Amino acid sequence: MKTLIVVTHPDLKDSKVNKIWLKEAEKYSDKFTIHNLYELYPNEVIDVEKEQKIIEKHNSLVLQFPIYWFNCPPLMKKWLDEVFTEGWAYGKNGNKLLNRNIGLAVTAGIDEKNYSEVGKYKHSLKEILLPFEITFNYCSANYKGFNAFYSAEFEATDERIRNSISQYINFLNSI
Repeated sequence: MKTLIVVTHPDLKDSKVNKIWLKEAEKYSDKFTIHNLYELYPNEVIDVEKEQKIIEKHNSLVLQFPIYWFNCPPLMKKWLDEVFTEGWAYGKNGNKLLNRNIGLAVTAGIDEKNYSEVGKYKHSLKEILLPFEITFNYCSANYKGFNAFYSAEFEATDERIRNSISQYINFLNSI
């Protein structure tokens, strides 16, 4: 079975990194399904049953988004709140994410050194993404960590992006 890549980028057409990563993932349509939430739900009205069924048809799940105010974009948060329901994702009979591999592919606008105890934000990206790990663990899924591209806003040169593609694809394959 394939990996579902749930993409939530408010401005994907002008994205530097995510757009190129996804173009590369599209080359492996036998392995990955790209599922763009802003394209599917421009009015942000989510078809919960449809979303749950598509997750069920995939072996693993990657949530891909730019770090947005030290979190995910609003539509991703809404999607998580509405799709990961009690009785489906957790709780009595809520076993649809049980042992499902889940990871994150994220882009951060600022360089990695700012995501540290001594950096600008005083916390690592791993710490900032901890709520996702806790959510997945709560749903009895297997959290497989994250792949990050730092300095996406200011230092996303063509060369850096090209050099990040193999790491991104390797990460997707590891999920």
